[in-house]
Amino acid sequence: MNTEAQRYFEDVEEGMELAPVTRTVTTTQMFLYSAVTRNAHRIHYEEKFAQSEGLPKVLVQGPLQGAQLSAYVTDWMGPQGFLRKFSYSNRGMALPGQPLTLRGKVRRKYLLDGQSAVDLEVWEESAEGQTLVPAQATVLLPSRAAS
Repeated sequence: MNTEAQRYFEDVEEGMELAPVTRTVTTTQMFLYSAVTRNAHRIHYEEKFAQSEGLPKVLVQGPLQGAQLSAYVTDWMGPQGFLRKFSYSNRGMALPGQPLTLRGKVRRKYLLDGQSAVDLEVWEESAEGQTLVPAQATVLLPSRAAS
C-alpha cells in the first residue's frame, strides 16, 4: 500500500535522500513468504538446521529483502510513477527480529525517450549500519508540466 503522496519529476533533485524506513521481519512473515514462494530451504524456518549450517539462527530470505526494497521505491515514487528497472544483490545476513533500515538517494534525473526518469541507489542496512542489500532502480515520474 502506497503511504506517500505522488512524487513529481520537478520535486526531485540529484543527491537528495529518500526518507529512511525501518522494518523488522518476523518469523511468521518469513514462514508465509516461504510458503508463497515455495522456498523450502530449512535455513529460513528451522533454527537447529540453520545452526548446523554454521548460521547464528534462521535467515531472512534474500528475495523478501529485495521485495521490501522494491516496495520502498514504489512507495516513494507514488501511484502514478512507474518502476522501469530494479536490481539488488544480497551481501549480508539479515535475522528475524533485527531492525532493518531502508535508505536511498537520487543519483540522476534525466529524460529517457521523452519520459521523466530518475535513477535511485537504495539499500538495506543492519542496526549496526552494515549494508546488507544494495540495489538500483530507475523510475519514471509524472511531470507537473505535462498535467
